[in-house]
Amino acid sequence: MEMERYELIRSRRKTLALEITGDGRVLVRSPMRCSQARIDAFVTAHAAWIEEHLALQRRRAADRPPAPTAAQIEAMKAKAREVLPPKIAYWSQRMGVRPTGFKVTTARKRYGSCSGKDSLCFSCFLMACPEEAIELVVVHELCHIREKNHGPGFYALLERWLPDWRERKGSLSMD
Repeated sequence: MEMERYELIRSRRKTLALEITGDGRVLVRSPMRCSQARIDAFVTAHAAWIEEHLALQRRRAADRPPAPTAAQIEAMKAKAREVLPPKIAYWSQRMGVRPTGFKVTTARKRYGSCSGKDSLCFSCFLMACPEEAIELVVVHELCHIREKNHGPGFYALLERWLPDWRERKGSLSMD
């Protein structure tokens, strides 16, 4: 079997590591001074693992829905700009917090964020989620105005405002 092509990333690490990315690339992370022969031997020794995980990523890619078009993304952004401000206003007033701003993005890795200056940011992809999940993300980010981390104080606050937050979280999914 021939060796799989890979991208090499050298850094100040002590060990060799393999990663198969979501788009099916093979990454090898290596210490700075590791020889090319040792890296190639590592990749060859893990050929079965690489093949198995590449096949898994190919299956996942085939099951994934097609990426939204620019028009669909614009429609989700418009819906977010319509749906989110009243929810933010309602919950802000109820919780006694004041966000300094609001923005809609096309973030893929997270549905919402709260900056250190209390500005809220929401992904337009949140609009694909059920109503109770949207509300959870809004309240979650508003809780960060008071509690900047995910410590016990944050979860106590979230629990106070949304006692069913765990169930709601189950209806969130990032495709």
